[in-house]
Amino acid sequence: MEKTFETALKDLEIIVKKLESGNIPLENAITEYTEAMKLVKYCSEKLNSATEQVNKTLSENGELKEFSLKEETDD
Repeated sequence: MEKTFETALKDLEIIVKKLESGNIPLENAITEYTEAMKLVKYCSEKLNSATEQVNKTLSENGELKEFSLKEETDD
């Protein structure tokens, strides 16, 4: 079963707290750091995927098109 973004982020926060504590042997710190980098990559990919999905909308004829916000101007 694949982790959710939220679960991966929570796991990453736990690892960061362990590493910040300074009370972890070097060998364990390296292992935790490696796992943290995997989680960062996973979360980044999930965010990029979500961003792509949000930036696309269906047009009236059912085709995907890029979504963009038009900035409002105070004229």
